[in-house]
Amino acid sequence: MKEYDFYIVPTPIGNLKDITLRAIEVLKSVDIIACEDMRVTQKLLNHFDIKTKCISYHKFNEKERINLFLEILNKGEKIALVSDAGTPLFCDPGAVIVEELRKHNFSVTSLPGANAVATFLSQVPREGEDFIFIGFLPKSRTQIEEILKRYKTTDIVFYESPNRILNTLEIINECRPDSKTAIGRELTKIFEEVVIDKTSNVIEYFKTNTLKGEIAAAVLREKISNFEAEVTEKISILKDKGYKAKDISIILSSLYKVNKNDVYKKCLN
Repeated sequence: MKEYDFYIVPTPIGNLKDITLRAIEVLKSVDIIACEDMRVTQKLLNHFDIKTKCISYHKFNEKERINLFLEILNKGEKIALVSDAGTPLFCDPGAVIVEELRKHNFSVTSLPGANAVATFLSQVPREGEDFIFIGFLPKSRTQIEEILKRYKTTDIVFYESPNRILNTLEIINECRPDSKTAIGRELTKIFEEVVIDKTSNVIEYFKTNTLKGEIAAAVLREKISNFEAEVTEKISILKDKGYKAKDISIILSSLYKVNKNDVYKKCLN
């Protein structure tokens, strides 16, 4: 097996059996494991009898650790990066050090493995393959509404805390009352649950069912016919305001992330 200087290693998002044989092999063979919370990672290491030394690496010390990592790698030692759960760099630290290591020509590789987005979406029937991953939604209601309006024809995937999810669902329901939402919680764990329904029904369901654990969610795309009707309506409004077809196509393609030429043809028709 080819050796690298720096390994990005996914760890289970709930069920410890989801770790790969290669991940265990790498974590045992490297000299240092960089992790978000050493207490969390140590439980995983103890379970698989991995004795490798750990150092902390989290969003508050990312830049501080650069020189230390470079020093370790320059000595010919190997480093593995893990997050508390899932794949590093997905809403977890890692981007800063990976960019720096590539600048210094150190070899970097990532292992396949557990990821909440992939695990969640593989249980959600969708009309298309494309989606946009937001990470954690912004706290501002205005910013959330802007995202919901901008990506009407794409599935919007995001993480949310159990404390905020009902409020977020209320915003989704008010902004897009015909929307369909999918909620996945406690993925791979004993109480795993995936609920897919009209947003208003999902709200009612979780008002009477306890919401705990990590949550992955998706606002599913609107039907094309509904979207086309909305675009047609906006074209009509902008034409009445005196906008030319070229300007309308630029405006609507920017707002709705659709093909500019398609909007232009609709304007002409």
